[in-house]
Amino acid sequence: MSQASPADATTHREFEDNALLQVLFGPHNANLERIEAQLGVALNARGNTVSVSGPVEAAGDAGQVLDALYALARRQGHLETADVDAAVRMARHVPEPGADLVLRTRKRHIAPRTPTQADYLRALARDPLVFGLGPAGTGKTYLAVAKAVALMLAGEVDRIILSRPAVEAGERLGFLPGDLKDKVDPYLRPLYDALYDMLPGDQVMKKLGSGEIEVAPLAFMRGRTLANSFVILDEAQNTTPVQMKMFLTRMGEGSRMVVTGDLSQIDLPAGTRSGLKDSIDILGAMEGVSFIRFTDRDVVRHGLVTRIVRAYDRAEREGKPSP
Repeated sequence: MSQASPADATTHREFEDNALLQVLFGPHNANLERIEAQLGVALNARGNTVSVSGPVEAAGDAGQVLDALYALARRQGHLETADVDAAVRMARHVPEPGADLVLRTRKRHIAPRTPTQADYLRALARDPLVFGLGPAGTGKTYLAVAKAVALMLAGEVDRIILSRPAVEAGERLGFLPGDLKDKVDPYLRPLYDALYDMLPGDQVMKKLGSGEIEVAPLAFMRGRTLANSFVILDEAQNTTPVQMKMFLTRMGEGSRMVVTGDLSQIDLPAGTRSGLKDSIDILGAMEGVSFIRFTDRDVVRHGLVTRIVRAYDRAEREGKPSP
């Protein structure tokens, strides 16, 4: 383990369950070393006590990270690298008193991994219309699906409706093989993947068959009124203003809507205004509507994804042409 400067503050964390310490520390103390590297502290384990040395604020953060990971290890019996990274990101986040942001589904319990994700979950609990804006890998759609499933399991909504515009990287449905379902399923696959992460496969199939869960392209929303439903529109940057207005006006009694998208990934024809951009401009100050903006700091996929997002953002700011 690394050495602390004599000027550093030192605190101690003591953990009562020795059996969980191996999980907390990780193989060959890998988790402790990861915390050290990210927070610039020194962690030294002896018995069931970990001493934390470093600048006062960083040492305090490291103590919070250890406490959070110990509680998580007790809850789920194991820790992953992503859990360590999430605990570090959340170290300085002060939760609202009494706020329970954990989403409970049949297959897993899902907690926020960044402060912005925590803000997003609070908005999902509070407002009937929430926009999640930002780059890929930040959990915008995944958390929205988790919230929808949790509310359905609690009996607070009758249906979940997941939708996307069938526009991707210049491709057109008519050129794809198969019937309509075969043509649109590739566009909707990320939504199916999220569902299977929350519910056993047989329950997903049963609810899809009964109509309790519906996954459909945006065009299928026209002319409907969606009551007592949790409705998610993903990849909304690829809607036109007319499509976005059509979608938002489908909201019925007892319904909630979530719109997710990334304005840096628009696949509409050149010169076509994005319906997502249009809605931000029009609804920005409306009561009951929340806009949660994610950044590269909220990317929770592989660490390389964060660096890729930052590199593209930097190139865009510098005006470098795409290849």
